[in-house]
Amino acid sequence: MDIKEFSSLTITDVQFLPIIKEYARRINLVETINQMVDTEMDLQPGHVVLGMVLDTLSGRSPLYRLKDFLEEKDIELLLGKAVSLEQFTDHNIGRALDKIFEIGTQKIFGQLSQNAVNGFQIKPTGAHYDTTSVSVYGDYAMTDEPFEITYGHSKDKRPDLKQFLVEMLCVDRNIPLFGGTRDGNASDKTLNNELLTSISKHMANHGLKENAFVYVADSAFVTKDNLEKAGTKTKFITRLPATYKECSRAIREAVQSDKWTDIGSLAETKDTKKRPAAHYKTFENTVTLYRASLRAIVIHSSAHDKRRHKKIERLLGKNKKELEQQVQKVLAEPYYCDADAQAAAEKLSRLPKKTDLFSISASIDKIPKYPRGRPKKGEKRIPNGFEYHIKPSFEENKKKVQALKEEAGCFVLLSNIISHQEKSEWCAEDLLRLYKNQSGIEQNFGFLKDPVIINSVFLKKNSRIEVLGMILLISLLIWRLIERAMRLYVKKNKTTMTGWVRRRTKRPTSFMMSTKFHTVLVIKSGDQRQLAKPLKPVHLEYLKALDVKPEVFITP
Repeated sequence: MDIKEFSSLTITDVQFLPIIKEYARRINLVETINQMVDTEMDLQPGHVVLGMVLDTLSGRSPLYRLKDFLEEKDIELLLGKAVSLEQFTDHNIGRALDKIFEIGTQKIFGQLSQNAVNGFQIKPTGAHYDTTSVSVYGDYAMTDEPFEITYGHSKDKRPDLKQFLVEMLCVDRNIPLFGGTRDGNASDKTLNNELLTSISKHMANHGLKENAFVYVADSAFVTKDNLEKAGTKTKFITRLPATYKECSRAIREAVQSDKWTDIGSLAETKDTKKRPAAHYKTFENTVTLYRASLRAIVIHSSAHDKRRHKKIERLLGKNKKELEQQVQKVLAEPYYCDADAQAAAEKLSRLPKKTDLFSISASIDKIPKYPRGRPKKGEKRIPNGFEYHIKPSFEENKKKVQALKEEAGCFVLLSNIISHQEKSEWCAEDLLRLYKNQSGIEQNFGFLKDPVIINSVFLKKNSRIEVLGMILLISLLIWRLIERAMRLYVKKNKTTMTGWVRRRTKRPTSFMMSTKFHTVLVIKSGDQRQLAKPLKPVHLEYLKALDVKPEVFITP
C-alpha cells in the first residue's frame, strides 16, 4: 500500500456507541422525532437528538459542544446518514431544540417510551414516581415558561443555589415512561396530586387499565387531597410518614403482638460478613386516615437505622437524667429514723416517670454515730444514734428497650389494595418488593444529576433546558433498556457474564458494558469499513446478551 492509500484511511474509536445507535433504532428514535417535528431544515431534529444522546453516553461531555464531539467520529456510521459536520452549528442545534419544544417534549418522549414498551415487551405492573432538585450555578434570572428556576427546598442540601425540579415516572423498576421539568419551588405533594389526574391516561397509552398497575410514591404522597383523588381507582403503595399517630400505633401493635410473617432476605446479591443482607418480616394491619380505612403493612428490617438507635440512646440518657433530678428532690441526706428512710426508699420506686425504661431500687446503709473521744479501757463504743443513707440504683428495662429498638427498625407501607381479592393478588411480600424497586428511580436521578452534565446546563432559554431534559431522559431510557436486556439474558439462560476484573456477575450494568469496548477501532477507506482488530470474546459475549450483531460496528 503506497502513501496515497494510507492518506485516504481514517481511523475512529467507536467504542460502544454503535450499540447505543442500535438500541436507538429499536425505539425508532430518529424516525419518530423527524415525523413529529416538522421542519424545513437540512439538519433533521432526529439526527440532532441522536447525536446529543451519543454525546451524553460517550463520556458525559458538555452537550453544547456537539460539533466538537462529532468532529472525531464517523458521523455516517453513528447517525445512520452522511450529515455534514458543518451543519452542526450552535444556531442549527438551537433552532432544532426550539422546534422540538413547540411540538412538546412530553409528547415526543411519551411516544418513544411507548415504542420501547411495545418493542421490548415490557409489562409494567408498578409505576414509580419521584422528584429531585437540580441545583444550578449562576444568576438564571429566568421566569418564562415552561418552568421557573428559583430557590426552593434543595434535596442537594444547597439552599444557597437556585434550582429546578425533575419529575419522573418509571416502570419495570427503572425504565422511564414519563418525565419533565418543574418550578424550583414546586411541592412534591402538589406534583403528586397533579400526576394523579393524568397517570391513568399515561398508562392507558401503554395498554394498561386503571386497576392493572400500582402507583408507587414516596411519603410526600400522603395528603388528604392525594388520598381522596386516588380513591379506589388508582391503586397505590407508599410509605406512611412517622409524623402520623397511626404510624406509631400500627408499629407498636405489631411489636406487641409479635405475630410476624417472616419473609427473609430480598437481596439479589450474596450475603457477606461486611455487608449482611437485610432480613424482613411483616405484620398486616389497618389504619384510618381522613376517615378512610387503608391497608397498613408494618415492615421490620434487620438493617436497623443507626440514627434511630442513637436517638434511643439519647432518650435513655435523657430519661435517666430526669429521674436522677427527681431523686435528688426526694432524698434528704441523712435520715435519722429507719422508718423515714424506708418511707423515702418506697417513695423513690413510685416516682412519676414519662416512660418505664428504668426502674429504681434503693439500698439503705445504717451508719452508727459515736460520741467524741476514746472509750475507757475495756469498754465498747456505744453509738449515740444512727444515720440512714439511701443509695438509689437505676436498672434499664431491657424488655421495653428492646421493644423500642425493634420499633425503630420498623416502617409502615400504606396502600388502598385492601379487598380480599386484591390481597390475594398483592401479598405483603409482593408490595414490599415493588416498593423497594423505588430505589431504581433514585439511581436514575443519580444518572441525570451527573456533575459534568449539570455544570453544562447554561442555556439561554428555559424551553431549551426542558428539551435538554428530554434528551437526558432518552439517554437514560436507552441506557436502562441495555441493562434490562443483559439481565434478562442472564436470568433466562441461568448464566453469568464477565464483570469487573474478569469476575463473573449475575448483575451486569450498562456502565460495565461500556468499559469493555474502549479498544474498538474502525478503519474507513472510501465507503468501506472494517475493524482495526477482531472483536474479543468478551465483546462477543456482551453482543450476544444484547442480541446485537457485530456488523453494527461497520454498517451505517
